[in-house]
Amino acid sequence: MPFDSLGAFVAALTKAGELARVETPVDPYLEIAEITDRVVKAGGPALLFTNVKGSRYPVLTNQFGTERRTAMAFGVGRLSELEARVRRTLDFSLPKTAADAFGKLLTLGALRAAFPRRVATGPAHEIVEDEPDLRTLPILTTWPLDGGPFITLPLVFTKNPADGTQNIGMYRMQVYDARTTGMHWQRHKQGRAHARAWGGRVPCAVALGADPILTYAATAPLPPMIDEVLFAGFLRGKPIRMMPARTVDLAVPADAEFILEGYVDNDDLRSEGPFGDHTGVYSLAERYPTFHLRCITRRKEPIYPATVVGKPPMEDAWLGKATERIFLPLLQMLVPEIVDYNLPVEGGFHNLAIVAIKKSYPGQAFKVMNALWGLGHMMMLTRTLVVVDHDVDVHDLRRVAWFALNNVDPGRDLLIVRGPVDDLDHASSLPALGHKLGIDATRKGPDEGYPREWPPEIVTDAATRALVTERWRSYGLDRFLERASADPWSGQGAQALERLLRERPLER
Repeated sequence: MPFDSLGAFVAALTKAGELARVETPVDPYLEIAEITDRVVKAGGPALLFTNVKGSRYPVLTNQFGTERRTAMAFGVGRLSELEARVRRTLDFSLPKTAADAFGKLLTLGALRAAFPRRVATGPAHEIVEDEPDLRTLPILTTWPLDGGPFITLPLVFTKNPADGTQNIGMYRMQVYDARTTGMHWQRHKQGRAHARAWGGRVPCAVALGADPILTYAATAPLPPMIDEVLFAGFLRGKPIRMMPARTVDLAVPADAEFILEGYVDNDDLRSEGPFGDHTGVYSLAERYPTFHLRCITRRKEPIYPATVVGKPPMEDAWLGKATERIFLPLLQMLVPEIVDYNLPVEGGFHNLAIVAIKKSYPGQAFKVMNALWGLGHMMMLTRTLVVVDHDVDVHDLRRVAWFALNNVDPGRDLLIVRGPVDDLDHASSLPALGHKLGIDATRKGPDEGYPREWPPEIVTDAATRALVTERWRSYGLDRFLERASADPWSGQGAQALERLLRERPLER
């Protein structure tokens, strides 16, 4: 069952042994971030800090910090199951059997159930603060050179003034004073497009602490015509409850922990940043519009959510992996030769994509590169694309590196194009405009100017592998073979095997 609120998710994490309560006094200035960073990189639990200096509200961090917790948030055992869920929905083929037809009807029913449910009020309106003060919230300062405290998990609601369609984005908010923050919506984001349409003042509401799938949906690279609330309802299999905000004409999640209401002033530009970002470096100070707070509504006993971004791997890695799995079926609809892809955590998701394709004609790898760069928010900002053959496991980075480094002739296989890049890309010479690299690491044949025979890869004979596996199993040593195969560079498997063979040598 989906979680109706952040509190319900926290309760489930507690029951599953996936949450640690920190009752020792902690400081939101740097200390919580330092603790969280160490726990994230150790693969540790979600953290609920219940004794935060300067605030009565507990702080939750690292809720998405492992695949297991992120999968729990989506109600699945593994993130790969999300791919199958989306694939079933995108299957427009005619049913072949009665069971197939019934399955399609269930899918259509799930889509109908995804539409948001309108309610008059909800827990997020239990307390109304008409004299709001952001300084009562335990907002974190995460890194030493940060320009100040930042709200790092805001669900920012705006709408198109022409047709009233809403958008949710996740744009960090630097706190300047009790009622003013920055609004870091970048030029490629839909919130920024709404701001341009409004002109001077943009009605805005910010939800803090929604159910985990709605929080994810705010980060998803959806095209403008797809509503994030509807998308979250589809992923949950249950509608999101939405209610009217009190002071702005926007619908907000009824089950959120906090709602901040106000407006963004496009004419009030202030220095925003620096901020220690998911790239692993600071995004430097620039001028951004300001959010002006008019009202805070909240639950009686709310939880303040925060995330810490920095050098990967961090908590956002698993949100990125969820996106990778959810959007694979859609990518395959648009670029059908794609077999799989990987957005490595080390690349910050938009710096590197490894794509496996089923190749059937010359130049196909370059066609795929251009297609992906043309896909709007989903892939257009990807700095480097590496295309490999269909039989390469894109999630095995060691094999990908070996395969690519063996197969690439730089004069033939590199494509450099000029185009938009992420606002956070500090390597480009100009802000938001730079160059992208495509690498065709597929095998080549005569139709691509390679007249020689392509050398076969060294692969152990299958019969020999089976024989060795069977014999070594009889000696009880197969687990050491598995360990050595899993990480052949560590030497641990070989050392353990040598030790055992001294104790029990094989028969000659």
